[in-house]
Amino acid sequence: MIPRRSEKSWRIPRVGSDMLPDMSDTDLELLARYTRQHAEDAFAEIVRRHLGLVYSAAIRQVRSPQLAEEVAQSVFVDLARTAPRLKPGTILTAWLYEVTRRTAIDVVRREASRQLREQIATEMNAMNATAADWAHIEPLLDEAMHALDDTDRTAVLLRYFENKSLREVGATLGTSENAAQKRLGRAVERLREFFAKRGVTVGTSGLVVVISANAVQAAPVGLVVTISTAATLAGTTITTATAIATKTLVMTATQKALIAAVLAAAVGTGIYEARQASRLRDQVQALQQQQAPLAEQIHQLQREWDNATQKLASLVDETAKAKNDSTELLKLRSAVTQLKAASTQKQNDPTETAAKALLGKINFLKQRLEQMPDKNIPELQYLNDDIWARIAQTAKLDTDAGVRQALSSLRDVAKQIFAPKMGKALQKYVQANNSQLPTDVSQLKPYFDSPVDDAALARYQMIKAGNAGDLQPDEMIMTEKAAVDDDYDTLSQIGLNARSSQGVGKNQGKSGSGGSWSPGASQPPVVGK
Repeated sequence: MIPRRSEKSWRIPRVGSDMLPDMSDTDLELLARYTRQHAEDAFAEIVRRHLGLVYSAAIRQVRSPQLAEEVAQSVFVDLARTAPRLKPGTILTAWLYEVTRRTAIDVVRREASRQLREQIATEMNAMNATAADWAHIEPLLDEAMHALDDTDRTAVLLRYFENKSLREVGATLGTSENAAQKRLGRAVERLREFFAKRGVTVGTSGLVVVISANAVQAAPVGLVVTISTAATLAGTTITTATAIATKTLVMTATQKALIAAVLAAAVGTGIYEARQASRLRDQVQALQQQQAPLAEQIHQLQREWDNATQKLASLVDETAKAKNDSTELLKLRSAVTQLKAASTQKQNDPTETAAKALLGKINFLKQRLEQMPDKNIPELQYLNDDIWARIAQTAKLDTDAGVRQALSSLRDVAKQIFAPKMGKALQKYVQANNSQLPTDVSQLKPYFDSPVDDAALARYQMIKAGNAGDLQPDEMIMTEKAAVDDDYDTLSQIGLNARSSQGVGKNQGKSGSGGSWSPGASQPPVVGK
C-alpha cells in the first residue's frame, strides 16, 4: 500500500509565503532541495540570483525585451525539468549562460520576418544607448565570451557579471585567490585582443569597468515571480499527476469527494486561464494589424538604403580611380611635411622640448599607476619630484616591459626611503620595551617620527621574535610580505640598522644590501637597479 502524502507535500505555496530559503545556501543546495522536496521557494531564490545574468545575456542577442523575457522563462523552465539530471559539480552560472545563448539563437532563427527583426533592433538600440565604448563592445560581447574556454568564461562571469569577490571566484573554480586573479587577467587580455581585431580599441582597465557597469542589467519588475511560477509548474506537473492517480486507488469515498472538489477548482482555474490566453491572442492580433503600416515604412527605408549603397559604391570607384593619379600629390605633401618639420625644429627650444617630454613621461607613469591600483604601494608618497624625473628620464615607456621596469624602480626607491623610518621606529620600540622585539609590525606605529599610513605597515611582517640582544647587528627582522610584480620587484627586508633586498620570480636567488643607518643619520635612496 502506497503511503499517503499530505496536501502540503505537492501543493505550490503562495508567493510571499513564510517559507523562505537560507540565503547562505549554494545554488546546488537550493536546486537539490527543489528536486527532492519540490520547494518552490528554493527555486525562486535561484531565479532571483541569476535572472539578471540570463535576462541581460538574452537581451543582447535577441534585442527585444519581450523576446528576452521569453528566453529567460524558457531557460528556467529547462532548469526545472533537467534539475534531477544535472551533474553534482555543475557550476550553475556557466550552465545558465550557455543554455541562454543556445535558446536565444533558436529564438532568433524562428523569427519569420527580417523587417520585424530590424524594427526590434532599432527599438533596442534606442533603449540601450550608453557610453561610446559600451556601444561598440555590446554587440560583440557574447561572441567574445564564447571564444573563451569554459574555465576562463566562468571566471569572467562570476567576477565581472555577478560581482563576486576574487576569493569566491577562486573557491568556485577550486583554485586559490591569486590563481583566480591571474586567470582573470589573462581572460580579460584575450577579450581585449578579440575586440582589437574587430576595430574596437579599449584598454584592459577600461574594458573591465565597462563590462562590470553594463553587462548585467536589472530585469523587469515581477519577472522573478512569473518565471518561478511557470518553471515550478512545469517541473512538478508530471510528479503531482502521478501521485494523485496513485492515491486515488486507496482513498475512501470521503477523500475522493474532497479530491473531486479540488479538481473542480483546478478545472475552473484552467478555464479562466484559457480565457485570459484567448484575450491575449486577440490583443496580439490587434498589435500585428497596427504593425502592418510600420512594415511598409521599413520596406521603403530598405529601398532607400539600397539606393544609398549603390551611390556609395559609385563614389568608392571614383575614389579608387583618383588615387591612381595621386603620385605627384603625395610627393608634394611629403615635401611640405619636411619643410614644416624643419621650421618647427628651428622655432622650438631644445631644452623646453626635453622638459615637456620628461613631464609627459612622468604624467604617463602616474596615469598608469591610477589605472593599475594593484601596482601602487603606500610608500610612493615619500617620492619627490626629483626622483620621479630621474627615473622617468631613463625609462623606456614604449613597451609594457619598460613601463613595468620603471614602476618597479619607483617602488624600490620608495621602499629605500621608508626603510630607515621603519628601522628607527624599531630601535625606539626595542629601547622602550627592554630589548624585546614586537610581535606585529603595527606595534611600531607610535614610534615613528611622523604619522605613518596603516596600509604601509600592513605590507610588512615580522620574521624574528624574542630579545634583540640575541641577534646579529646586521640581521634582518622584518620583511615585505609579497612582491607587487614578481618579474621585476625584490622583497625589502629591514633590521635595526640596515636594509637588504631578496629576489623573487625572475630574480629568485639574487639579494643585495640596501644601505644602513644610525639613530641620527638619514640614508639617501639609490635610484635605479
